[in-house]
Amino acid sequence: MAYLNAGAGAAREGKQTAAVTNAAAATAAAAAGANPTKAEFDALLADTNALRTKLNALLAAMRTSGQLAP
Repeated sequence: MAYLNAGAGAAREGKQTAAVTNAAAATAAAAAGANPTKAEFDALLADTNALRTKLNALLAAMRTSGQLAP
């Protein structure tokens, strides 16, 4: 891909984002009945929060390596 600013593009070449581990397996399961229980809801909430944390770590790593604007 051609850069509009060749000098700035060359400065970014070869930089790699720090490793971010894969997200863990989901712990939530399908609701047993028509309405989810508190435990089922809490499991889904925990999975969502874990994914949010993982996404934020990936975005921070990309910003640090210069692949994403601060």
